[in-house]
Amino acid sequence: MGEGQKQLIYSFVARGTVVLVEYTDFTGNFTSIAAQCLQKLPASNNKFTYNCDAHTFNYLIHDGYVFCVVAAETIGRQIPIAFLDSVKVDFDRRYGGTSGKAATASAYSLNRDFGPKLKEHMQYCVDHPEEISNISKIKTQVNEVKGVMLENIDRVLDRGEKIEIIVEKTNDLHSQAQDFRHTGAKMRKKMWLQNMKIKLVVLAIIIALILIIILSVCRGFNCT
Repeated sequence: MGEGQKQLIYSFVARGTVVLVEYTDFTGNFTSIAAQCLQKLPASNNKFTYNCDAHTFNYLIHDGYVFCVVAAETIGRQIPIAFLDSVKVDFDRRYGGTSGKAATASAYSLNRDFGPKLKEHMQYCVDHPEEISNISKIKTQVNEVKGVMLENIDRVLDRGEKIEIIVEKTNDLHSQAQDFRHTGAKMRKKMWLQNMKIKLVVLAIIIALILIIILSVCRGFNCT
């Protein structure tokens, strides 16, 4: 065993709180601490790291399965997290899915089959720190790009909502304009009728005056 492997000292994969497979070449209370932490983990998909006795207890939770590795605190988080990601992919490929073996496997029943794989992943991660670092940087850059894309999408959606509001306001203004034109037409028609009535009344008065004058003149002639 290489000296570097002491940086990753214990690992397991659990379904809920049932440990399906574990691996370690060391003895210590780290196994019981890791099990205690397992009982307190939330069910949501996430990554967690706890520090205790110069070790880190690193957990990756995904769809009801828990991937754990205990590491020397001096190694940092990058290698343990890379190990967990690698183990998750390998485990899902072999046993994943609702019809996969992991869904019904009993406690520690995968030790013989997958235990050696945990050892291989440990050894690879501690033997290739530069590669792990490069992969981590690439993932960080990808996540940053995804973050920017999501932010841009949010802005587009937000702008879309504002555009919808503007369209609604435009439609309201258009409707109000139509109502105003309709009301204006009614008002113009009403004013025209009122003007016509006034003109007819004036015309009637004028005609009446003319008739009165004519009748008066005719009477004057009759009197003479």
